Amino acid sequence: VQLQASGGGLVQNGGSLRLSCTASGRTFGSYDMGWFRQAPGKEREFVAAISWTGGNLYYADSVKGRFAISRDNAKNTVYLQMNSLKPDDTALYYCAATQRRATSDGTRYDYWGQGTLVTVSS
Repeated sequence: VQLQASGGGLVQNGGSLRLSCTASGRTFGSYDMGWFRQAPGKEREFVAAISWTGGNLYYADSVKGRFAISRDNAKNTVYLQMNSLKPDDTALYYCAATQRRATSDGTRYDYWGQGTLVTVSS
């Protein structure tokens, strides 16, 4: 599976962005998907994850209520809608795919996209 993330950019404090991650291959629907981020000088952290059915959603406490993860298996795409963005959300955002159950543990993901940069100005 190859993953291509897009949708990053520069946005003002309080603004919104929607990230997309499109996967190659016919088996996208069998993978649980996750979004992670890494800010400059910090370790990678979990943001959100979604089961292959879309029925189970998981969020980091720092984004709960502001971000929403969703997927469209017919389009091989997972989305991350980000609202009420804060400067602390500035990071390189990665999507990842796992054949295991969705988890906040990045080591359990098998495939990673290249990342898309989100910058939130104060």
